[in-house]
Amino acid sequence: MGLETVLFDMDGVLYDSMPNHAVAWQQAMAQFDIVMTAEDAYATEGARGVDTIREMVWAQQHLTISTDEAMRMYQKKAEIFHSMPQAVIFDGVFDLMQLFKDNGCAIGIVTGSAQRPLIARMLDDFADFVDESRVVTAYDVERGKPAPDPYLMGMKKCGCTDAKRCLVVENAPLGVEAAVVAGCRTMAVNTGPLADDILAEKGAERVFKTLRELYDFWVQSS
Repeated sequence: MGLETVLFDMDGVLYDSMPNHAVAWQQAMAQFDIVMTAEDAYATEGARGVDTIREMVWAQQHLTISTDEAMRMYQKKAEIFHSMPQAVIFDGVFDLMQLFKDNGCAIGIVTGSAQRPLIARMLDDFADFVDESRVVTAYDVERGKPAPDPYLMGMKKCGCTDAKRCLVVENAPLGVEAAVVAGCRTMAVNTGPLADDILAEKGAERVFKTLRELYDFWVQSS
């Protein structure tokens, strides 16, 4: 297989959570007179929430706000998100992780999320494959996706020193860009409304519609 580490994004890869995130973003930002569309939510997915907020406030209101101010706004988005139905785990995720684990790969999760309840749920749901020592969140890096820092940190936490032996599974343009800049092999799963071409143009090696499709491809090509 040639791999020693596989890093998964969380929202839109492990969980079918992006529709809820998009609604929460729109409703929360409207409370601060910021217009955010569903397309904006998908296009900025993977970045740290506070970074997205600061950029949108600057773009629309020409104000520079602090990280603490952005975090207070982000907490409003988190409150709305957690009032919504719990997102389901995508079909194929466990089989794919088991496939890589059986082939000796370390499994890690790299997310731009700063929502501790989501992170806690993830650690519980995927306890057979990861623990906190191999999870990267918004709290672990100063620069979020599309900077390579989250995936470089993911490799470090998993003990991987050769990016060419690290595979990243992503669904977001910024995440794909971050993984590619980090030097990792990158497969995209397009679980949102964006065109496949957008993910391919960011450098994804292949673009799949589902995790199950990626699993079948890996089994057949191994």
